Amino acid sequence: MVHARAPGKINVFLKVGALLEDGYHDVATAYQAVSLSEDIRAYPADDFSVSFTGPIDTSSLAVDGSNLAIRAATLLARKADFRGGVRLEIEKHVPIAGGMGGGSADAAATLLACDTLWGTDLGRDELLELARQLGADVPFAFIGGTAIGTGRGDELSPALAKGQFQWVFAFAEFGMSTPEVYRELDRHRDRHAQDIFPVEAQPHVDTDVLHALRAGDPRRLAEALHNDLQAPALHLEPELAAVIELGEENGALAGMISGSGPTVAFLAADLDGALELQIALSAARLNVVRATGPVHGARIVSS
Repeated sequence: MVHARAPGKINVFLKVGALLEDGYHDVATAYQAVSLSEDIRAYPADDFSVSFTGPIDTSSLAVDGSNLAIRAATLLARKADFRGGVRLEIEKHVPIAGGMGGGSADAAATLLACDTLWGTDLGRDELLELARQLGADVPFAFIGGTAIGTGRGDELSPALAKGQFQWVFAFAEFGMSTPEVYRELDRHRDRHAQDIFPVEAQPHVDTDVLHALRAGDPRRLAEALHNDLQAPALHLEPELAAVIELGEENGALAGMISGSGPTVAFLAADLDGALELQIALSAARLNVVRATGPVHGARIVSS
């Protein structure tokens, strides 16, 4: 058995470029890996299977070949010409369809776990190339830390980040479809075409974000947080605005939709502030967890 772990993520900055002819958008994002992780245990088997445990309701997740972890394992098996299979047990802590890259973390950890279990020894660069084939957020779950993502988000360059940032996440009882949030962004831009600047095809990350991360300054980072997907996510699920407001009223430096939502991420000034915020939001009957960032990417815990 091999036990691997990979982190969820937050996009502390996300700018979305214009709609391209292929129906996709280029993005410019600053990722931070957070201490909310997925644990994958891989066991030898003749075929491929996946099951789930943990505090997250996984009843909606596919367990067939469409599951991202199974796709990661089969992709690696094809690449390495491996004839066996694997039984995957995934302990989920990152919300499903929550904008925090839980499925991507599963895929990244599965690649690492199966590479170790099967002794395929592909090496970091080849595993990263497989990660890119699985989805835009998978390479970042593999490398972790803090990074700038461009293109589809999978062209990564490390970013310097000093110290630790304190986050509190409020989970919703529903998920949101990333493609639907992007479609709503395109509709939002069409509706307000007269009022907003033309959208860049190739966006970039603001230097304010990079300076705040480099300084390890949560107040500066709070002022620089940005997510182009927040407006469309709030248009689709207006009640999330009240969650953001509640967190900011209870001491958060800033609140923001995480990725394509519906998880709301709050940045706290320090550990005490994060604990007080967690207590206040829990008292309001929200499902909240506290986490820190940045943390390492996918790694082997034991084998």
